[in-house]
Amino acid sequence: MTTTVSALSTPSAGAAFETTELERRDLRADDVRIAIRYAGICHSDIHQARGEWGGETFPMTPGHEIVGEVVEVGDAVTRHQVGDVVGVGCFVDSCLECEACKDGEEQFCSQGVVQTYNDTGYDDQPTHGGYSQQVVVRDHFVVRIPDGADLAGTTPLLCAGITTYAPLVRYGAGPGRKVGVIGMGGLGHVAVKIAAALGAEVSVLSRTAAKQDDGLAFGATHYHATEDEGVFDDLAGSFDLLLNTVGDGIPLDSFMGLLGRGGTMVNLGAPSDKLEVGAFSLLPFRRSLAGSMVGGLEQTQEMLDFCAEHDIVATVEVISADQVDDYYEKVVSGDVRYRAVIDTATLTGA
Repeated sequence: MTTTVSALSTPSAGAAFETTELERRDLRADDVRIAIRYAGICHSDIHQARGEWGGETFPMTPGHEIVGEVVEVGDAVTRHQVGDVVGVGCFVDSCLECEACKDGEEQFCSQGVVQTYNDTGYDDQPTHGGYSQQVVVRDHFVVRIPDGADLAGTTPLLCAGITTYAPLVRYGAGPGRKVGVIGMGGLGHVAVKIAAALGAEVSVLSRTAAKQDDGLAFGATHYHATEDEGVFDDLAGSFDLLLNTVGDGIPLDSFMGLLGRGGTMVNLGAPSDKLEVGAFSLLPFRRSLAGSMVGGLEQTQEMLDFCAEHDIVATVEVISADQVDDYYEKVVSGDVRYRAVIDTATLTGA
C-alpha cells in the first residue's frame, strides 16, 4: 500500500514542471512521514532537472531542502513524534554500518548514500524529493528544527547551511582567522553569515560591488569587487581560508594567490568543466585546494542549533508552485536575493 500525493515533476531534461502524483510508501518501522511546508530550490536541482550532470532519471521531482511537520511515525521510531517540526537534507539513507557512517559522515557511506531525489534506494525504488506534499524518510535522516525558527528561512540551511558550515568548522574559521567568500549568491550569503558568527574576519569577493550593502549587513567586515583593477595584487597573501561558492568561470590561479602561507581554498561549487590549478599556485606557500560536500546528520543538527542560537537564516523569496520554472531562470541569471523557497501549500492536485 502507498499514499498518493501531489508533486511537481519534470518529464524530461529541461522540460517545464508539471503537477503530477507521487506514490509515497507506507511506513516501515523506522520511518517518519512528513507533511512538507517548504522546499528550497538549490542550483543542483536545476543542473539535474536540466540533465547537465549526466545520469539523471525522469520524470524527476527535485528538492533536498525540506521542512515540514511529522504526521506519522513507524512503530520503532523514538526520536521524533507527531507534531514535531523537522527537516530533511540531501540524502535519505545509508548503510549506517561502514566506517564513514559510524564516524557520523553518512555522506561518504561506502555502500553508497541514497540521495533525496534522482537516486535509487536500497529497496530498488526511485527517490523523489521535496517539491511535493509529503515525504517518507528513515528516522535517522530526519533532523529537528529548533523551536521558534523561521521555517522558510531555515529551509535552505538543509543544504546551503551545512555545505558552508562543514568546511568553515573543519578549516578553523574563527577569531583571528581571515576568511574570504568567493561569490555571494545562494551559498555565499549563508557562508558570510555563518563565518561571521563563528568570529572570523570575513571578506566578500564578488565580481561587482552590486551586493556590497547586503554583504556588510550579513556580517562581512570587507567587500571587494574582483573586477576592480589591482584587487588581486592588493589582496595577495591575505587569507587563511577561501570558500569558493561559484560554479564555473573564475580564474582559480588568481584566487589561489590570495591565500597566505598554509592557506586553503575549499571548492563548494560543481562546475561542468575540470578544475585546473598551476603547480606554482600551490607549492611556494604550501597552499591547498580542497573540496567539501555537505555534512553528516550529527553535524547538520549542530549547524541548525548554531544558526538558531545566532539568529541565522537564509535570505529568501517564498514562491508558489507555479513560479518554479520562472525562478529556475532567475537563479541561473543571479536575480534571486538569495534563495527561492517553494510554499508547498500552493501545490494542487494533479
